[in-house]
Amino acid sequence: MRLTLLILLIILLALGWWLWTPDLPRGRLETRYAQPPSRFVEAAGLRLHVRDTGPRDGPALLLVHGFAANLHTWDALAPLLEHRMRVIRLDLPGFGLSAADPSKDYSEARTGEVLLALMDALGVGRFDLAGASMGGRMAFALAAAHPDRVRRLALLAPDGFRAGGAAPARMPWWARLVPWVMPDWPLRRILAATYADPATMTDERFALYRDMLRAPGVRQAMLDRAKDLAPRDPVPELRAVRAPTLLLWGDRDRLVPPARAEDFARELAQSETVILPGIGHVPMEEAPEATAGILRRFLAP
Repeated sequence: MRLTLLILLIILLALGWWLWTPDLPRGRLETRYAQPPSRFVEAAGLRLHVRDTGPRDGPALLLVHGFAANLHTWDALAPLLEHRMRVIRLDLPGFGLSAADPSKDYSEARTGEVLLALMDALGVGRFDLAGASMGGRMAFALAAAHPDRVRRLALLAPDGFRAGGAAPARMPWWARLVPWVMPDWPLRRILAATYADPATMTDERFALYRDMLRAPGVRQAMLDRAKDLAPRDPVPELRAVRAPTLLLWGDRDRLVPPARAEDFARELAQSETVILPGIGHVPMEEAPEATAGILRRFLAP
């Protein structure tokens, strides 16, 4: 009996050692992923990883990524816009190489405060705003609260439409293990599901996403942020948006169905909808040229 228990304990310890996924050293990650044009900007009391490219006198466009993503999700898109626009993107607090928020407040209001503080630090007054998935939710909340700052709004498969306010979903028990356990095989499968073609998740792209999720404090910040993403009724905010709004979806989005665009369009004062054929949840990664062309037309002065 004792021998059986000892063997079981050894097996459990070996399994735990095999699954344990510690944070990676920040210095190593910054050396690899924060080379120029990356820089770090202090805003709203936080150290934010930022890329600010394009002409300083051009119209400013702020790009806001989605949940579990980072500013690199825009890598293929930004160069296609920055010849005439000032393209600003960041790792949201607690994602990528940006510091977690000590307050653990990742609400739309706090995120909007951080984004406006960043734009103030960069000397930008009025700007165009594009948000993807969760970033879309943050973007329309900011546009509703500060119509004087947002000229035009682009929402790429935005999250956040829960008419009537559904009851918050319970966090699965295994999610609480994420700060310590994050094996590659399920992570790759989860990330690949965001694309229409899972083969889009190349080894290089997966390594980047995996490394950014293993930056110090990111996984705990994800759990903290999830608590602030409880479903709620977005209709009052959407009706308060005054900026002309683009709704951009892929017709093979499995995370936020493209039919949801109709719900957004019904509540927005000024909107147009574009559905990209054969594209999943992240059009800026899967179809950067098409996405850039649509944005250039929509954002034209």
